[in-house]
Amino acid sequence: MRQLLALLATAPLLAAAPPTAHAAASEWKLVWSDEFTGTAIDRTKWDFDVDCWGGGNNERQCYTDKPVNARIAAGKLVITARHERSTGPALPASQRPNPADPGQLVTREYSSARLVTRGKASWRYGRIEVRASLPQGQGTWPAIWMLPEKWVYGGWAASGEIDILEAVNLGAPCKACAGGQEETIYGTIHFGKQWPGNTYVHTTLHYPPVLKGYHIYAIEWQPDRIIWKVDGKIYATRQRSEWWTSGSSVPGAPFDQPFHLLLNLAIGGNFPESLGTGGVSNANFPKRFLIDWVRVWQKPTQTASAPPVGTEGGR
Repeated sequence: MRQLLALLATAPLLAAAPPTAHAAASEWKLVWSDEFTGTAIDRTKWDFDVDCWGGGNNERQCYTDKPVNARIAAGKLVITARHERSTGPALPASQRPNPADPGQLVTREYSSARLVTRGKASWRYGRIEVRASLPQGQGTWPAIWMLPEKWVYGGWAASGEIDILEAVNLGAPCKACAGGQEETIYGTIHFGKQWPGNTYVHTTLHYPPVLKGYHIYAIEWQPDRIIWKVDGKIYATRQRSEWWTSGSSVPGAPFDQPFHLLLNLAIGGNFPESLGTGGVSNANFPKRFLIDWVRVWQKPTQTASAPPVGTEGGR
């Protein structure tokens, strides 16, 4: 679904400014955050997707709400993918006739977790920042991304998708990478018509520091552009003229509506298995995606509710 396109120079590692510095420098105001300082995941902020669907990408995990797959430890959210048989609903709740009924069950080779703010918090525009340490290995696919709270312009991807950060197969052999190990990160938007008429634009960045420690992955989402940053360095900008939706001709659609946040660790799938050495390596499981904090900033003018959806025909 997501393919390699552009190759940019490596961005330097920058020290992160404290939260108050961001707000003072650019009038951004902190409107939501989770510092993961408690003893358990805050269920007033996060929900879990529980299914074995595979995301439409032939991913190999079941997502669960079990503590072995997602927990708070030492002030971090720890999302853990385990190499173990796991059973759950074949379809996500949104695709089942009765969401409360799991329906058909399937068994996968791996278990993991996907946390979402759907129904609890969503934002229209803003700066979304996540400080995280990413897992390594052929077949790993951590993601920090956003989906529409309401699919007002139609099903995926007519109502849009914003991928703040994706990385696959980190640390695996890579001939195109300067150090011989995969160290690519991706920033992407999906839009256009409903599948299979959807499209996307994205930027890839070779960023060797991603292989060690924590880094800050961010977007600055405004009505006329979306900017991607890593460790404070801009590496991609998409202008409003680059996106569109079949659901409306209103300028800025579909990225003019509230979106919620998702954090997950997938194993396998079309994207990672088509790159690197191929498939999934079972070496060095479990795999851990560590999130230090999540912060959402907005400008006062961005906190107003979303405008009504236009009725004009799209492309």
